Amino acid sequence: MNGREWLVEAHGCSPDALADPGVLRRLFDRIVADLALHPVQPAQWHKFPGPGGVTGLCMLAESHLACHTFPEHGSICLNLFCCRPRPEWDWNANLRDALGADEVVVRSFERAYAAVPAAAT
Repeated sequence: MNGREWLVEAHGCSPDALADPGVLRRLFDRIVADLALHPVQPAQWHKFPGPGGVTGLCMLAESHLACHTFPEHGSICLNLFCCRPRPEWDWNANLRDALGADEVVVRSFERAYAAVPAAAT
């Protein structure tokens, strides 16, 4: 069995949404519910002063969900690592809906847990 990791960057987002921990908390709640994830404790949030962004981290039984926002650039970076397979999530539609994103870039990686034996020569 292998895991899956998603690295997601969204641009053209609403600066107000990116600076609002409540908006980001609702986004995390949606990801957790839609993918049937299991937080082991409540997510932790840090709002940077002034016009700064927000950093969030949710430890999951499956691994973690994290984000960092840059309101001054209209962007968010998200990382979700699941140790067990999960269905694909429509990052594009969901980030457009939650944050007003114009562009969403998703990179997905399979994470192998066991080393692949070298071929015998």
